[in-house]
Order: sequence, then C-alpha cells, then structure tokens
Amino acid sequence: MRVAITGGAGFLGYHLANHFADRAPDHHLTLLDIADFIESDYPEASEFFTCDVRDRDRLRQTLEGRELDCLIHAAAALPLWKPRDIFSTNVDGTRNVMEVCRELQIPRVVYISSTAVYGIPDVHPLYEDHPMEGVGPYGESKVQAEEVCQRYQDDLPIAIIRPKTFIGTGRLGVFQILYDWVESGCRIPVIGDGSNRYQLLEVDDLCEAIWLAATKDPQICNDVFNVGAEEFQTVREDVGALCEYAGTGARVMGTPAWLVKPALALLEALHLSPLYKWVYGTADTDSFVAVDKIKQTLGWAAQYSNADALIRSYQWYLDHKHELGSATGVTHRVAWNQGALRLVKAIMR
Repeated sequence: MRVAITGGAGFLGYHLANHFADRAPDHHLTLLDIADFIESDYPEASEFFTCDVRDRDRLRQTLEGRELDCLIHAAAALPLWKPRDIFSTNVDGTRNVMEVCRELQIPRVVYISSTAVYGIPDVHPLYEDHPMEGVGPYGESKVQAEEVCQRYQDDLPIAIIRPKTFIGTGRLGVFQILYDWVESGCRIPVIGDGSNRYQLLEVDDLCEAIWLAATKDPQICNDVFNVGAEEFQTVREDVGALCEYAGTGARVMGTPAWLVKPALALLEALHLSPLYKWVYGTADTDSFVAVDKIKQTLGWAAQYSNADALIRSYQWYLDHKHELGSATGVTHRVAWNQGALRLVKAIMR
C-alpha cells in the first residue's frame, strides 16, 4: 500500500507514519509538509517533500506518478496562526488536495477535521448530524473545509474524521503548560468547578481510526465519523488523576467562569496569553461526542481513557523535558510561550 500524508511533520503526521508502518511494514509513505522533518523519527520506507498544500502546482508535481492507494490530508493551520493563513491553508489547501486527488485518480482520501465544527453546543453527546457552527477562524475554517470535501464525495471516497482534542507522546502546545504546572506542584485552575465532562482522545486511538478509514471498504468509509475516548470522567476527576500520578502536590482548583473567561479573552486580545477562545470558551461546559457510528461501521474501539492519555503524555514530557530546549512556537510539537500565565503560575504554588 502506498500512502501520502499531508502535514507529515506535525504531531499527528509523525504518529500516523509510525502507526501505519507498525500495522503494515511494507507500506511506502510519502510525507509532505512546509515544516522541517526529523527524518530519524520516521519509518525507513518514507520519502519527505517540502510542499505547501496552498501551492496546487507543487502539490500535483509531488504526487503525480506515485500510484497512491490513499492520501491522508492532515495538514492544517492551527488556532494560533493568523486568520488569513488559517483560511487559506484549511479551506483553499483542502480544495487543492481534493482537486489534485481527483485529477490523479487517487482512489480514496481521509480528511482530518475536528469536533470544533460543532461550536459550543448545549446538547450532548454530539452525533455526526449535529449542525455545524465553528467558533473562531479555526472552527469556521474546518466547517468550510468539510463543505469542500462534501462536494467531491460523489466522485472520490472521502472519510471525514472528527477527532476530539488528541494528546499522546510528543504532544506539547497547550498541554505542555498543564504539565509544567503539574510538575511544579501548582494548584491547577480549571474554569468553573470542574464538574463538567470534557472528552479527550489518545493519538494512538486516533491513528487506528484513520487506519481503518484508509483500509476498509471505501464506500462505507465515504462518510463522517466522530472519534473520542470512550471512558472519561469529569474534568476535576481526570486532571485530578494526573495530579495524583505526578505526586508533586499539584491539585485541581475551581475558578469562577464569569470572571476568568473575560480575563482570558482580554489577555488573548492583547497577545499576552496563548489560550484561544475555543480552549477557554468550552472549558467549563460538557464537551463529548458519540462514537457509536465509527464503532459499528469500521469496528473501531478506544484503548485509552482520558486519564490514561493524560498520564502517558505527561510521563513522556518528563522523560524528554531535557531535550526540548527553550524554543517556543505555535504547533503541537513545541512548547507555547505562556506569556502572562507565568505570573499566574507564580501565585499558584
């Protein structure tokens, strides 16, 4: 099987490449990204290409003649990017990918969307037919990108995967902030009292969902599928399990949402905090999706709970902290600049 992965240098792309190689060692992988690859992190049967999905000609040139069996479109501009880059990458880039796949007669595509397409609903669990209403440029761009995919599904089997927030080994970004605070033995402020249920997803479970969507009958995969942990508790319980595992004295502390949310919105507007609206806007509400469809249609099952995923990711952070250096950025594979949150951390000890 010959598979191409856009966004191959990212957190998900890295895990996907290794998951596919584990599942079928004879796979040949074509990895595309605008970021640099650490080639030693990837399976031997991998080729690496610098390619921006917004450059349609370069994309076609890279994929032409490769006789692909499947393309996994995981490239995306994340919420900390500038709005114009978010829309051009997530919407225009997705359109380019679908056009090139149709032209080159690539037989199937797996598109990685997000449960951000549901906005901040007041009904749970969320099923795949729930209305889409994205929050902020990222959520809006994901809605538009799905609409692009839907226009191609009559001619090209496209599995649209909507994962919950996924974490795992190598995940930094906003979760590195949590791990840093837990390691320091701080009180961990949650928005509200922490009694809401917020579903996460272990990246290995997501990779298995994508594997199934890339290898099962393409006609049954030509659909939309939620993916999320099957076992999760309240925010207070899941973060509390992480704190207990760490044994540093860190503990969960509730905060008044009516006060904290406007404060975080102000810090975001002033570019003093890396937390964006989708993070703090949903932090005190229930947020979980139904996974019945992917279980029944593709035979998927989660292996990890929320607490398992948090603990595995935290332990990786501890084991590799000395290798991370002080550089910060805006992707999931690097730390984020905590900004004003460092001051908050100082008083939470």
